[in-house]
Amino acid sequence: MHPSFIPPRQVQIGDAATFVGTTPRAIRHYEQLGLLPAPERGGDGRRRYGYDDMIRLLWIRTMAGAGISLDDIRGAFGGAGSEGPPIHAAAAAGGDDDDVTDVLQRLETTLAAREAELARQRAAVERMRTRGSRLGLLDDFVARRLEHLPEGSLRQSDLDTLLVSERMLSPLGAAMQAGRFILLASRPDLRAESDRVDAAEEALDDTVAVDDPRVAQAAAERHAFEERLLAAIVESGEPDEDFALIDLWDELHPPADDGGAGGSPARADGARRAPRTAMDALGTMPYDFSPARLRCLELSAELMTESPLPPGLR
Repeated sequence: MHPSFIPPRQVQIGDAATFVGTTPRAIRHYEQLGLLPAPERGGDGRRRYGYDDMIRLLWIRTMAGAGISLDDIRGAFGGAGSEGPPIHAAAAAGGDDDDVTDVLQRLETTLAAREAELARQRAAVERMRTRGSRLGLLDDFVARRLEHLPEGSLRQSDLDTLLVSERMLSPLGAAMQAGRFILLASRPDLRAESDRVDAAEEALDDTVAVDDPRVAQAAAERHAFEERLLAAIVESGEPDEDFALIDLWDELHPPADDGGAGGSPARADGARRAPRTAMDALGTMPYDFSPARLRCLELSAELMTESPLPPGLR
């Protein structure tokens, strides 16, 4: 060191900020929070910072850079008191070591959760790139059953329906429902009939009375189509796949240890818990059906309950 160099005993706030890599405004904020003792002021009324102040500022900046919150840093310094010793001195005296350890443990837990969330987001982006934006956003349990289909064979409305079913019925219910769309994608004749029946139901708008003959006719057509589709599903061997799906779901989602039912787990993407039952969900999903269309649904359900199941489903 050059013999003529004499270090200052104290520095002003601008020099302190430059040295530790922050701003005067941040230093004043640390003081307001009690992280830094009230500074001495010179005859000109300006803040002055000594060696211990600078050490403390360096610790604050280092801990904040590691992701520790200012509230936790204050706790590590021994609480809100602004006159506490610098952290290295307090730790050496055995006063704050446990506090720092607790802070670091909480930080480690937080970082692990962030890493898990980042990994989930990356996996979701990769699924979307591989499977397509909409199919990739469905639960893996559902998407895996559909990913073998040729591109474009599923309609946007099909994927919309499956997304709703995930919320109403759980991914298992949506995966089983996916078999319907797989069959429609592979059978143009069934797809065409499905479109015709859908159009007949959509025509039952608010201008149609509930006792209009078209209501009962649309219900009968829906019932006839569903019976034909169900027969095709049985013929395709899909019920066996559904049973295998149920077994796989039960294997992946065993009952909870607290004695509750296994049920539908929370979505990996952090979505809010689904309604408790399909009826709860139906009551909160805004289907804008006219009275005539609702009556058509009722008549269709009545016809289906009166029909015997195909042999493969009994």
